[in-house]
Amino acid sequence: MDNNAGSQDCLRTQDCTLSAPPHTHNLGLLRQGLMRTAQRRGTATAMATTVEDEVEAPEPGDGPRLGFVGAGMMATAMVNGIVASKVTEPDNVFVSAPHRSSLDRFAKLGVRTSDINLEVASGSDVVVVAVKPDVVPAVLREIAPHLRKDALVVSIAAGIPLAVLEQLAPGKRVVRVMPNTPCLVSEGATGFSMGSLATDEDRDTVHALMGAVGLAVEVKEALLDGLTGVSGSGPAYIYVLIEALADGGVRMGLPRAMAIRLAAQTVKGAAEMVLETGEHPAVLKDNVCSPGGLTIAAIESLEKNGFRSAAMQAVIAVASKSIEMRNAEEEKRTK
Repeated sequence: MDNNAGSQDCLRTQDCTLSAPPHTHNLGLLRQGLMRTAQRRGTATAMATTVEDEVEAPEPGDGPRLGFVGAGMMATAMVNGIVASKVTEPDNVFVSAPHRSSLDRFAKLGVRTSDINLEVASGSDVVVVAVKPDVVPAVLREIAPHLRKDALVVSIAAGIPLAVLEQLAPGKRVVRVMPNTPCLVSEGATGFSMGSLATDEDRDTVHALMGAVGLAVEVKEALLDGLTGVSGSGPAYIYVLIEALADGGVRMGLPRAMAIRLAAQTVKGAAEMVLETGEHPAVLKDNVCSPGGLTIAAIESLEKNGFRSAAMQAVIAVASKSIEMRNAEEEKRTK
């Protein structure tokens, strides 16, 4: 009972190292962490490098400079959310990818783009490594010598542990982040873990960055695998649920478009009930189930067909795969 009470208190107060989705009145507060990062630059513009030819990035406007190496779906979601939340100006966001075709959607947002990763590395206060896990080692080896002295490296790659990231970017402050695609509409759910050199200021910066596009929670690195199973991959499970509910509606005669909208709004409304009331989901479920009624008959059908177990196993499957990837990377590091 105490555990449930603690969970409910966390939901009600949004404490427990959580950052709530932003609203207009607190966006200024969210910017402060990023602005402190920008202030570290001072007047220094020189970049330490180990190669003969320095890569010069074009100068953006004042404010925190956010770089994204990689232009996939997650980077797209984060950049869209950051621009929409006005955490920093679009021209302070810099995205790189090997193919220009991948950058077209970013250019439309007013952010700067390049097909040269080193330009992003040399011109950003916060560098988000947003490439696939198997590409992370090569990318970090490429950009590490060109990172600004005070740059913060943020990795959103699943399964690459902090120890490996810190080995690939020696002497740099690193944070692991696991966002999800609803960042695109400022409704993301993100977990992050601090590296050994990361500071309290870095914690504030990541809270500001990810809190601007949804909910952010700091966890121990060992918990990121489970968090990935719940929220990192979670939207996909919910899309399947929405599709299945809509299919049921179509089977019973509802137009497809109407069924999808009803199902999506139902999921959204139920989620808001959990977050706003602080009630345990079981309590809210019981409130809908009248004795001998329609909803309890539906719950019986869900239980008979393994709905609850299937959801739990999905989380476990993702977490197990993440652990497998992490162990493989750590094994490479020790060889």
